[in-house]
Amino acid sequence: MSDTGASPAKVRKLDPTEETSESREYDPETQKALEEIDSCQNEIDQLNEKASEEILKVEQKYNKLRKPFFEKRNDIIKKIPNFWVTAFVNHPQISAILEEEEEECLHYLTKLDVEEFDDIKSGYRIKFYFDENPYFENDALTKEFHLSSIGDPASHSTEIKWKQGHNLVERFRIRMQQTEKGSRKRALEIRSFFSWFSDHMDPSADEIAEVIKDDMWPNPLQYFLVPDIEVENGEGEEDDDEELEEEEVDDSVVVVEEEIEELDEEGEEDDEDDDDVEDEEPVEDGESGSANA
Repeated sequence: MSDTGASPAKVRKLDPTEETSESREYDPETQKALEEIDSCQNEIDQLNEKASEEILKVEQKYNKLRKPFFEKRNDIIKKIPNFWVTAFVNHPQISAILEEEEEECLHYLTKLDVEEFDDIKSGYRIKFYFDENPYFENDALTKEFHLSSIGDPASHSTEIKWKQGHNLVERFRIRMQQTEKGSRKRALEIRSFFSWFSDHMDPSADEIAEVIKDDMWPNPLQYFLVPDIEVENGEGEEDDDEELEEEEVDDSVVVVEEEIEELDEEGEEDDEDDDDVEDEEPVEDGESGSANA
């Protein structure tokens, strides 16, 4: 094959000392340009690494600044009954895995806390605080996410000390087995809140943990207020519907009244015609004959 139609080879490595069967020789000007590009790229990579370090320091700084405000917010939230369970129920992703019995259990949730580790990139923990309740003995449940010694993500959580007859994870498992009737795939796809808490199969793909850390924790108020917003919108829609119904009713009444008036007018005209016919005196035969004569 001639060099004219050949596609350009990929640059594998720019080390001139490397000699491989796949290496390709470039003219001196191109080789020099490629080496300069590689040098620029190394400078860019070094700046990116430095930027990441600076960003990490800024995040660490502001995590410390935000902490007292999160604590103050938690103290205020304690004054509002069922704040956290309401926010959880109104969150589309969390409510999707929240069973009815689990919702009842979360009525005893008094405090939520999310804390990133000091170096941030090594992980974070989510901590749930509970009042005394009929479901388990723990007053706090913690789930942590971190990088293992070899750099792989891992997670672990507090062992839940369920009270007799109130193991919600076991109840959910039995219910799924009965519902799915042997469909193992479907049963594994469905999760509950407490089964999520105890699950550590794939920490790198834990969407619920990410939602709690990055969405619920920064601003739970927006989810607590969802019902009020819906009620306000609903009332407005109902009022509009009622006004439309009244307008429709009023229009129909007008139409009916107009039709009745038209009918009355037609009836009066018919009566007048009948009266005119009755007022005319009949012509007697004799008179008619004399007139003709």
